[in-house]
Amino acid sequence: MSSTTKSKVPTVQTIVSTIGSVAAAAVVVRSVARDYLPPEVRNYCYLGLRNFINKFSTYVTMVIYESEGFQDNQIYNATELYVAARMSDIHFMKVAKTPNQNDITVAMEVNEEFTDVFNGVKLYWSLVSKRTPPRQSRSQDGLNYASRTDLRSFELTFHREHKDMVLNEYLPFVLKEVDKMKQEQKTLKLYTVTTNPSYSRPTKWTSVNLDHPANFATLAMDVDMKETVMKDLDRFVQRRDYYRKVGKAWKRGYLLHGPPGTGKSSLIAAMANYLNFDIYDLELTDVKSNSELRTLLVATANRSILVVEDIDCSVNFHNREVKEAERALALKKGNLHSGEEKHVTLSGFLNYIDGLWSTCGDERIIIFTTNHKDKLDPALIRPGRMDVHVHMSYCTPCGFRQLVSNYLGITDHSLFRQIEDLMCEINVTPAEIAEQLLKNDYPDIVFDGLIEFFDVKRKENEEAEAKAKAKAKKKEEKELGSKRE
Repeated sequence: MSSTTKSKVPTVQTIVSTIGSVAAAAVVVRSVARDYLPPEVRNYCYLGLRNFINKFSTYVTMVIYESEGFQDNQIYNATELYVAARMSDIHFMKVAKTPNQNDITVAMEVNEEFTDVFNGVKLYWSLVSKRTPPRQSRSQDGLNYASRTDLRSFELTFHREHKDMVLNEYLPFVLKEVDKMKQEQKTLKLYTVTTNPSYSRPTKWTSVNLDHPANFATLAMDVDMKETVMKDLDRFVQRRDYYRKVGKAWKRGYLLHGPPGTGKSSLIAAMANYLNFDIYDLELTDVKSNSELRTLLVATANRSILVVEDIDCSVNFHNREVKEAERALALKKGNLHSGEEKHVTLSGFLNYIDGLWSTCGDERIIIFTTNHKDKLDPALIRPGRMDVHVHMSYCTPCGFRQLVSNYLGITDHSLFRQIEDLMCEINVTPAEIAEQLLKNDYPDIVFDGLIEFFDVKRKENEEAEAKAKAKAKKKEEKELGSKRE
């Protein structure tokens, strides 16, 4: 080969030098464009270049606009959160914080790009903003002015052979991941019913933040029972497909029964914190009719806990069918519209618990609490309605040690055995024990006071027992006197 021919063959150094020059020039052009060109010009050039390249490309692009008509685009909102959680390689980010936000939010800026990998396939996200043409409007003072709006959209680019995978697997995966993120980051809410005196204004739910600190680790409850409840909750939230397969509404019922002060409300709060579920606290006496009850219950969100506390005394359930005489009289007086009841009936309530209306929502937990399980209608607590019955008993040695650990930060003491023996003889609630533990920070003083408390409880129980015997004897004597007469 002649020297002339050799000189025409580019060397490796020449190629590398040329590539470096082109890359450097591209960086300079991009920097100048960002600094000096108006956004409209940049967008126009970007779109023109992209359209030119797409003519010869085997890739396709899906456009996801910020809104569809007057409604937000769910996929756009989900993509914004999804990309924000994975954009470690992004150089231009939008940072914001509103007065109502606790944390700083970070999102991808316009014209920035992000590459994701799903099932080994690369997918390219970019955020685009288009400035709409000026629209002439007239203000209240009669002056004309022009308004512009930015139409934002995410663009997802990928090889055309993966179109079905993107639609059927990737985008549903994005939506599911964002739902999981929201669930983990959300602030729990406690909803209560706001009543109105007239039917013209509907009864509705109002909420406050739920800041209850209860959790299973600190709950003064039998260890085996705690593990049983936690395993049942875990099993429930993982069985969506199973519930659908067997044709059953995805819900679970819990009946918490036991004396007052045994921790029923604390267990509910611990369940809410464990699952990250909102709580809807329903007071049935605030509800005027079955139709209003149905409206309220259908308005509860998925992944929530509906609580009816003290259900044995919260409402006097009527028979499943209102007596025809009462109904006819009410209709005659005009106090009752056809098909409407002026009270909540047992049948109306049960229809939501496991009737057709129970299917209007997913992943819901229904909890009844009562101090007197024997007073409840058997139809209310049968399997399928209340699936798990949890007996909240008086304080046990296990619960006592947990309370001491929570309140005093110790796990052993010389007086533990004496107190636990007293606890087996005298019934005390966890709430009563907790009240005694709050009285002092020194364990010796607290436990001496607790032993004195047991002595007082013993005397009270003996007096109550003596009064009950005297009352029974008096009643028996009265009955015998009546028979002699």
